Amino acid sequence: QVQLVESGGGLVQAGGSLRLSCAASGLTFSRYIMGWFRQGPGKEREFVAAIPWRGSSTTYADSVKGRFTISRDNAKNTLYLQMNSLKPEDTAVYYCAARFGFSVEADSHSYTYWGQGTQVTVSS
Repeated sequence: QVQLVESGGGLVQAGGSLRLSCAASGLTFSRYIMGWFRQGPGKEREFVAAIPWRGSSTTYADSVKGRFTISRDNAKNTLYLQMNSLKPEDTAVYYCAARFGFSVEADSHSYTYWGQGTQVTVSS
């Protein structure tokens, strides 16, 4: 049974930082493309960042480029999202997702497995 469990969310002031983690089990983590998505209040789920098997050629949404960094540790079956210079508009539930394929995708429909999400709230 595949499980993706996010952690590290919380309440932070604007300009602050958080590091999200996603612990994966039940799949060969190193063979999956991993992504972070988020869903803000009253908004649709949107792409944040994605990373291929070996951690090269990462992809980011324009709204987080230069502030967020996605990374992975295949030995620990863990995905990370370092979030710096947080803004109130970053407030959302953040989800990690796994995709078995050959290309990094921003379309949430191409991801098979999803975590339950972790809440990030940025106060102004």
